[in-house]
Parts: sequence; structure tokens; C-alpha cells
Amino acid sequence: MLAALLAPFRRTPPEAKASRTAGLVALFSAGRPRWTPRDYASLAREGFAKNAIAYRAVRLIGEAASALPLVLMAGREEMETHPLLDLLRRPNPRLTGSAFMEAVCCHLLVAGNAYVEAVAVDGRLRELHLLRPDRMRVVPGPDGWPEAFDYTLGGQSVRIPQESVVQGAEVPAILHLSSFNPLDDHYGFAPLEAAAQALDLHNAASAWNKALIDNAARPSGALVYGGSGALTDEQFERLKGELEASFQGAVNAGRPLLLEGGLDWRPLSLSPKDMDFEAARNSAAREIALAIGVPPLLLGIPGDNTYANYAEANRALWRQSVVPMVRRVCDALSLWLGPAYGAGLALAPDLDQIEALSAERTELWTRIGAADFLTDQEKRAAVGYGER
Repeated sequence: MLAALLAPFRRTPPEAKASRTAGLVALFSAGRPRWTPRDYASLAREGFAKNAIAYRAVRLIGEAASALPLVLMAGREEMETHPLLDLLRRPNPRLTGSAFMEAVCCHLLVAGNAYVEAVAVDGRLRELHLLRPDRMRVVPGPDGWPEAFDYTLGGQSVRIPQESVVQGAEVPAILHLSSFNPLDDHYGFAPLEAAAQALDLHNAASAWNKALIDNAARPSGALVYGGSGALTDEQFERLKGELEASFQGAVNAGRPLLLEGGLDWRPLSLSPKDMDFEAARNSAAREIALAIGVPPLLLGIPGDNTYANYAEANRALWRQSVVPMVRRVCDALSLWLGPAYGAGLALAPDLDQIEALSAERTELWTRIGAADFLTDQEKRAAVGYGER
């Protein structure tokens, strides 16, 4: 029964490799764009542009990733010069290699997705261009997986088919990198989305603090009318206008308030201390940093004793966040662009150039050097070097 239902959607020849669940994916969304299931602009605006903790955490990982040199391996041999390395050093006239890597990593952190377009001239790769995630839409094909991407800007859309742009090699036009998402077949899950509640709390605490300063840096109070009857509408509006013009704002802090006509000022008992303002704000900041993958100690968030010192926290940043992300991007670029230059090429980060990991490298060299049962060639291989 299920096979008969899905038969019209199966266009893959029987001998071709395909998942048996692909027909279900195709039945769900064949041939039409899948829209991003979140508001990327809001995440970027509230979580990156307006929040100092999220901004610094994203930039910290992005800048560290951009400073990590890459090596190209052909089997076990390191290639010092190669057209692929030249392309990555200067992907296009607007971007350097470090800016390109930083942008890819930041897109993954803010949007959960990153898109790179390959441009070829006469069948040869010439440039790589980054495309904004909020403008890209996945178009599933008959087998349920992307056969094209729609790029939309200013109400106009351009469809980019996933056809090879290189003669004689399988290099699709678009590379789509996505973070793991347990609830979507095509789009990744952004770390900022996981920290959305903490972002709202931290932003609200900052706005509340700003409003407190704007209102003379003290709790609100109540004006109690002790006369007979009630204030007229004209008296009420006049009193309200005088309070806003003469007593609100930091420049008016401490000005005496002259009351007349039976009015009495009674301050409210609510205070910033009662609200535990700083503790809630720091807790939200810590959640944001942890969701993105940055030790809170590196962001100056007080009250975090997870790491013994700054050097240990910095090493954790590289080991747990920066290196895994760069390796993932390198693997994706190798599989995507490698066929254009021949089989067996692999990009990898040069971990020997990371100063924060120098203590680990020294310890490894000492341990391997003391192993008398290893030959010099075996020791070189154990620490990642080829034969002399």
C-alpha cells in the first residue's frame, strides 16, 4: 500500500543508491522551497547586534577560526603550493581567506546555516562567494534532497540548480553547511536560538537598567491625592507633564519635588536589590556564552569558577569550539572542491600553529621522544609529520 502511494514520486532508477525513506521526504516537500523555520533577522538583531555577550562570543570563535592556518594534504604528503590553497587564500576580490572563514563560522553560529557559491569560468573554479542565509531557500528534488536553491532579494528570486560547475568533475554550485537539527531535514539549528530565552532576559535586564537611570535611578513611587474629590483631567495632564519634563532622566536626579493641593509622594518599596538584578543578568549571560560554546571566564562574567585560570579556559575554547568547527568546514570544503583538483586531497587545520595548545604539543613531543621502542620515522608519524 505504501509502495503504491509513493510510486509516482520515485524517479530514481532501481540500480541507483537511494535511501528507502527518500520517497516520504519527497512526498512531504517535493519541488517547492522549504522556508527557514525561524526569523533569522530577529536572531541577528536581538542576539548579535543588541547583545554584547552574544556578539563577543560569536566574534571570539569567528576570529579564532579565521586565524587558524590550513594545510592541504595529498595522502600523507603536505602540499605547500596548490591552486586550491590559492583559491582559499583569496576566494573573491572582496574577501580574504581569513575573512571568508570568519564569515562562514559566524553564519553557522548565528543562523545555523552557511551557504557558499562556486563560480567557474570555462569550466574551471575561479571564485567562492558567501550568500546570506536568510535569502536562501532549499528546493527539494524528487528524491527528497536539495536539487536547487532559491536566492531571494528585493522581491526577486533566482533559482540556482545543484549542477556541476566544473567540467569533468562533480562540483555542485552551492555548498550548504548546517548545524545539527533534530527537527528539520534541511536547515540547521542555530546556537542563538537555543539561547533565545537567556537573550531576552539579558536584553530586558539591560533595558530595565537603562530605564531606571532615565527615571532618576530610583524606584517609582505614587502620588497620593489627599484632598476631597479627584483631580480634573486638566490638572492630571498638567501634573503628568511637569513630572516628565522636570523630574525624569539622569540630569534631573535629586531635584526636589514641590507638591501642592493635598498631593503626597509615597515611594514604592521595590528595589533593584529585591529583584536580584545582577544575579539574574549574569546567569543569563552565562547561559548565552555556554550555548554558543565560549567559557564564561573569557567574557568577564563574574561568579564562574569552572576553569582554574584564563589559560585553561582559552584552551577549552580552542579544543571544544574552534577546532571542531574549523575541521567541519575543512571537511565540507574538501569533499565539495576536491573533485575539481583530483582525488585524495584533504584540508585540515594546522594545530601546531595554535599558541593556546602549545603546552599540549610540548607534552606530546616529550612523551613520544621518551618512547625508546619507536623509530625516528614512527615518532615523526605519531606527532603528525611525514617522512624525512
